[in-house]
Amino acid sequence: MHKSLFTALVVSVALPLSAFAADSYTVDPNHTFPHFSINHLGFSTMQGRFDKTSGTATLDRAAKTGSVEIAIESASVSTGFAKRDEHLRSPDFFNAAEFPNITYKSTAMHFKGDTPASVDGNLTILGVTKPVTLTIDAFNCGADPMDPLKQKQKCGAGASAQIKRSDFGVKFGLPLVGDDVKLVFEIEAFKN
Repeated sequence: MHKSLFTALVVSVALPLSAFAADSYTVDPNHTFPHFSINHLGFSTMQGRFDKTSGTATLDRAAKTGSVEIAIESASVSTGFAKRDEHLRSPDFFNAAEFPNITYKSTAMHFKGDTPASVDGNLTILGVTKPVTLTIDAFNCGADPMDPLKQKQKCGAGASAQIKRSDFGVKFGLPLVGDDVKLVFEIEAFKN
């Protein structure tokens, strides 16, 4: 008798707790391309992106919590000019051989209503870790419209931040090539 009462109590407590668990997501590498822009010689703004990104995220809108972990392959940098890309992979810039990944790991997520508005976290470039806050400029979740059964759930976000590359030890070409870098993370992720 006590065993069945205990089992019923455990089930009645566990079900509501599981209903409020955070949803987990896996970054879609085919639709996630972090990119950057930087002043070039005072004449123009150079654009670049990274073609290989992986990561995970969690989101609990009811509790207003979440997390993000992103890994970017530094050798996947692409600016549309092969010679410049090779230079960016060199020790002058991303040193992709010694530091194959650029990472971002969140420490807190802030909400406006039930929508994420910003993420505090740590960005690591060349083994140097600094706090960086990403402002979330766009956010949307829903059924993947490419899924014929509309059962796959997906979230997408656009987030941005401004950093100084010299803070991370990337000093080649200063001041001719700008120190201020705008980072933009365009991310799509599938619900697990």
